[in-house]
Amino acid sequence: MTSMMMRRVRHAAGFAVATLPAMALAQAAPQQAAPESAPPKARERLGPVSKDAAGTSAASPIAESYPNAAVGDGVTAGGYNQSRWAEDWSKLRDPAKRKDIIDQLKFISIAGDGDVYLTLSGEARLRVNHTTNPNLRDSEAQRQDILRLFGGADLHVGEHLRFYGEVAHGTLEGENLGNVLPNLRNKLAVQQAFVDLTGTVADVDVGVRYGRQTFADGPNLMVVPRDNNTLYFGFNGFRAWARTAGVRADVFDFKPTAYGTQGTRDDDAESARRFSGISTGVVLPDTLFGGSKLYLDPFLWRLRNRNAVWGTDNAREVRNFYGLHFWGDAGPVNLDWTVNYQGGSYDNRSIKAWLILLAQTYKLGKGRNAPRVGFHADYASGGGAYGNGTLRTALAPFGNNIYYSYQLFATPTNLIAVAPNVSFTVLDKLRLTAEYQLSWRDSQNDAVYRANGSAFAGTQNVSGSKIADTIRFQAVYPISSRLSFTGRYEHLIAGSSLTRAGYKNSDFLAGWLSYRF
Repeated sequence: MTSMMMRRVRHAAGFAVATLPAMALAQAAPQQAAPESAPPKARERLGPVSKDAAGTSAASPIAESYPNAAVGDGVTAGGYNQSRWAEDWSKLRDPAKRKDIIDQLKFISIAGDGDVYLTLSGEARLRVNHTTNPNLRDSEAQRQDILRLFGGADLHVGEHLRFYGEVAHGTLEGENLGNVLPNLRNKLAVQQAFVDLTGTVADVDVGVRYGRQTFADGPNLMVVPRDNNTLYFGFNGFRAWARTAGVRADVFDFKPTAYGTQGTRDDDAESARRFSGISTGVVLPDTLFGGSKLYLDPFLWRLRNRNAVWGTDNAREVRNFYGLHFWGDAGPVNLDWTVNYQGGSYDNRSIKAWLILLAQTYKLGKGRNAPRVGFHADYASGGGAYGNGTLRTALAPFGNNIYYSYQLFATPTNLIAVAPNVSFTVLDKLRLTAEYQLSWRDSQNDAVYRANGSAFAGTQNVSGSKIADTIRFQAVYPISSRLSFTGRYEHLIAGSSLTRAGYKNSDFLAGWLSYRF
């Protein structure tokens, strides 16, 4: 993002944020956040919302617009979304629906009897991580004490214009920390700052967004804001969309955010990487499989990276992603399937790679808290990183970096993984998930890769296909609608492709409290 662009966006965000104290004192009451780490499920289904004649929220018929849950803005649960701008608090326009003082902050009428209004949001998260044998080397344990603070302001000016701004702070202390990145420790950063313009043309909902923003319009393993970080992963650029009752299309052109560490003035857009493309969606007939809510999302993306590292080389890469994402519910079965072919070139070498991601669960019962059993089976091709021929290493560009390892020790590059899992609720609210993952290399002539895309040094020189067995547990307890506790444990049993290169087993334990409003 250019300096002039950022100044304009920051001015808009600054205006919104500057109104926070005055508005919060002038009117002040809301509801509670769903825990940030709910067990995996494709996405919550929510019907679109419109205003009735009295100005209150009313559910719209499904035929009027594309389903809100499938427009590519991530998961909304309990009213809360990882991308806070994706939340709709317009129901609190009616004072009778506000339950407490925080609800007042979710709809602050400024002018025009609510036509101009402000929604405030924020999060405070206190987290502790403990990792034995960090980096899978025989060494002293690492402890990370992490604090996340951020606040956002969402200013709606009539039906067609809105400004959103979000600032964030991250603190990281502890023992044996190693190199600390600015997305973990940061005095103050502009996490998001954008302007939206929306409207309807010939019964088609259209819109354009410009500025710094999170983006989740694709499979979770390929593009997501990465909540595991202290600061979210974001982009700078534009996104535009068109949506009808059963078909949608989004186009975008982004550069990732490069955070500094000293304040808002040293955050900028990366110069080396550019991510652009189109994500589309089709609502499939609800009569399929005897009753379903299923979506088919074709996508075509391009990632350009002037400093891509494969093997011992650092060179320019242009990688194209041709994919289909099929997901949703068919009776008790929840599906999330992705097939993606990757082509392009790296240092004048052709790229030919495949990424196949298959996750499914089965609900045992009809209640909201009924147990689920399932598994995911994934294939990410590998090979060619240490050589001169075709590059066959698959890549998930900006995906969920904890999906295969809470410790960030695995990623869908040169990977075959199978993981049965179960999720159930005890004591009415405590949600437990357990998983046993087995993983192998696709190519023994290629390395084992971490979540950040870097190779475990030396693994390309040893034999053995087994990467690891990984045992994982998660517990989520919603103390209230806004306050939740999450605990995680992982035991990684290193396989031959790691142990023969000198790597060890590792344990990971984490717990945190998160308050969102």
